Amino acid sequence: MSHPDRYIPGVPCWVDTTQPDPEAAVAFYGGLFGWELEQTMPAGSPGTYHVARLGGGDVAAVSSQPGGAPAPAAWNTYVWVTDADETADKVRTAGGAVLSEPFDVPGAGRMASFADPAGAAFLVWEAREHRGAAVVNEPGSLNFNDLRTRDLDGARSFYGAVFDWEVLDIGAGLAWALPGYGDFLEQRTPGTRENMAQMGAPERFEDVVASVAAIGDDEPDATSQWGVTFGVADADAIAARAADLGGEVVVAPFDAAWVRTTVIADPAGARFTATQFVPENKDLGGS
Repeated sequence: MSHPDRYIPGVPCWVDTTQPDPEAAVAFYGGLFGWELEQTMPAGSPGTYHVARLGGGDVAAVSSQPGGAPAPAAWNTYVWVTDADETADKVRTAGGAVLSEPFDVPGAGRMASFADPAGAAFLVWEAREHRGAAVVNEPGSLNFNDLRTRDLDGARSFYGAVFDWEVLDIGAGLAWALPGYGDFLEQRTPGTRENMAQMGAPERFEDVVASVAAIGDDEPDATSQWGVTFGVADADAIAARAADLGGEVVVAPFDAAWVRTTVIADPAGARFTATQFVPENKDLGGS
């Protein structure tokens, strides 16, 4: 019997946002992307976890902040792993930090949170009942996970040791490639490689699992961090809608290779990128 999962170890599989006012975030993202959100925590739980869906498929979640000192609102990246405890050992050996030891999420899976040596935080997901996002690469769903780092060489070493990732030059920038991921995609959806080639995608693009970029000297206050990109049908319309809903357009829509893109902050300050696929932009230089 074929395996139904769209993920293999080393592939980002889920995103959620931790919010000081989750109900306000639910209203914002529901209005922005058309998400239907369901509060999934049992009655009496100290926090909330609203799972967002499009067409009945899970796309992301909005979470209340954990107890203790409140942290800034942010979007979080989860990477699919076979064994969260084994991954924690790899993180330590590679020089990263274990921010939260692996623990079970009843009825869902096992997770842990880490930071790479430059301080960028991320999570891992050992799936059980919850098998990651069911809808991706469609308007209103996750399109990419993005690492911006102050230590590109250090990141190359760390993520290579933990997830077997390689840095790949895709012309418009750099990306994380997972050897064998293209084989998995081709088996899951025959014709994937041919379709990418016909579109003019860079060599080995089928192995790409995320993007990576070095933070320049012109951003002295920027910190290493993971971010998320959502696909949209119209970047300009999304930027206008976000402003109407109380968000901030941090970077106005602009054209780049393959896309038209904008950076938005939600009302609590969590930033994300919204990207419209524009094939006729494929020959534009990176921005």
